[in-house]
Amino acid sequence: MTERWRRKELSNFDYLIYLNQQSGRSFNDLTQYPVMPWVVADYTSQELDLSNPATFRDLSKPIGALNPSRLTKFKERYAQMPEPKFLFGTHYSTPGYVLYYLVRQAPEYQLRLQNGRFDHPDRLFYSVADTWNSVMTNAADLKELIPEFYSQSGFLVNTEGLDLGVRTAGGMRSVVGDVVLPSWAKTPQEFTDKLREALECDFVSERLHSWI
Repeated sequence: MTERWRRKELSNFDYLIYLNQQSGRSFNDLTQYPVMPWVVADYTSQELDLSNPATFRDLSKPIGALNPSRLTKFKERYAQMPEPKFLFGTHYSTPGYVLYYLVRQAPEYQLRLQNGRFDHPDRLFYSVADTWNSVMTNAADLKELIPEFYSQSGFLVNTEGLDLGVRTAGGMRSVVGDVVLPSWAKTPQEFTDKLREALECDFVSERLHSWI
């Protein structure tokens, strides 16, 4: 399979799914759900420019090392920590993270996790840009993505009309409905299509082995 991928007989997406399966990850297990990388780092531009290297995340580093100032704080904490030491205090994939992304598609699982209630509106998956900002700056947020970001858009839409509450973060009140998309995507389908295009582009193909 690796040789097929190197010869471009296999897409980046399909190769990552294969590796997830070989490592014991499954769509049927929230504790070992398939993991995909954040590839795009630009969620503010009007157009997504896949010819610009600045559009992409550095795949040679884990999420926790992408922000140099935050990494410095992690290292300072590590130096002062008694044994056993750890650099990052949270994982890149947990059941809570998976359900954070899938709350609109599979609300029953988050209700089970949260004792019959949804999480606080300020902590729900509200905006792609906000989530990226969080994983870049929040010391307790190092989550990667799930395959749905590159394969199907239904998880971004509140098709069931769920009452997910009203956010008050930043001093502004806003109803949590469909996920707020970056300006370069007019629809959820366009968003996942463009992310898939980014995942499969040569720039990512040449660097994906570092993330793996």
